[in-house]
Amino acid sequence: MSSKYFLKTLIEIFLVSSRLGLTSFGGPVAHLAYFKEEYIDRRKWLDEKMYADIIALCQFLPGPASSQVGIAIGMLRGGMLGGVISWFGFTMPSILILVIFAMLYQTFSFGDGTFIHSLKIVAAAVVLHAIIGLGKKLTPDRTRIAIALSATLIMLLYPSAWMQLLIIAGAGLLGLKLFSNKTETNVKPFPVSISKKTGVFSLLTLGSLLIILPVINRFTDHSLINLFDTFFRVGALVFGGGHVVLPMIEREIVPQGMLTADQFLAGYGMAQAVPGPLFTFASYLGTMLEGIMGAVVVTIAIFLPSFLLITAALPFLNELRERASFQKILIGVNASVVGILLAAFYDPVIKSSILAPEDFALAAILFALLSIWKLPAWMIVIVGVIGGYLLQWIS
Repeated sequence: MSSKYFLKTLIEIFLVSSRLGLTSFGGPVAHLAYFKEEYIDRRKWLDEKMYADIIALCQFLPGPASSQVGIAIGMLRGGMLGGVISWFGFTMPSILILVIFAMLYQTFSFGDGTFIHSLKIVAAAVVLHAIIGLGKKLTPDRTRIAIALSATLIMLLYPSAWMQLLIIAGAGLLGLKLFSNKTETNVKPFPVSISKKTGVFSLLTLGSLLIILPVINRFTDHSLINLFDTFFRVGALVFGGGHVVLPMIEREIVPQGMLTADQFLAGYGMAQAVPGPLFTFASYLGTMLEGIMGAVVVTIAIFLPSFLLITAALPFLNELRERASFQKILIGVNASVVGILLAAFYDPVIKSSILAPEDFALAAILFALLSIWKLPAWMIVIVGVIGGYLLQWIS
């Protein structure tokens, strides 16, 4: 490939991904539909079978699935740099909006106002919708429902980030033992260009950072290093996509007094109104904690594992998807994710948002609009804020 053609390819990746980043409302499922329309139907960058295989790969990995699909497509189109540019274009609009919102939040001190409380009610409706959607997909039988409920009970009794990791590990071991009849046998091969050597190096880098960062954080006591350690660990260990970020980050930040539950949920509610991946909620948190530099550090930290995981997994995709043991572990882990999210729905979402009967009524209306009338999430935010002000005016 000539340098001129390569540069033209990178510019094309940036322009297409930026347009998607500005228009892709509605969460991961909607993002994947937008990707299909643009990358497969319109531009023919890859066929539907390859696209389905990429989605399957990203479902097996922790992290933001839609972002990882975009990164993988960028890598297939333009190499490693193409993956970075694809991520940048798709993610940056959302990051900028949430950083600006955090700065306005701090400048005008409207944390206790109707606007913020309305956003928290929106978050309650959206999280409940996500739990039901994940539950139908990830807990379709009694065994997986039991794993999810057990995870909920343990998280409510012993709320901590480390307990969440133990639950995920335990659920994976249960999956290995209990789900022998749930695996797929007809798995077709997937063509990749990244070498296995590069994949191994990427995986070793990820593992090394997970070990080294907590040690550095312990001995340096620097706020930005602490943030990088926290959000890198979240990005590397969160299964289930953006909504599952909520409980894991909350356990790392709110109990330590770094942010109040109101500040946390206000940003989460606002994140529903913007296009792009929900993981950019972290950019809001970074701005609230350490300003612009905090936003930069946190954004790099939470998305870096996605790059390392995609690079590590692509060369070994065929072997992984054929292994029954890997499939069984993931079934158990996914069930526990539903339970962890259900615990977070109670604390902090419900405890901080539903404070009166009218709050419950508004949340119920928003949930119905989202789940039955299928309004997009950004429209739910608008309706929720208007509804919050109407309730204040009536009462």
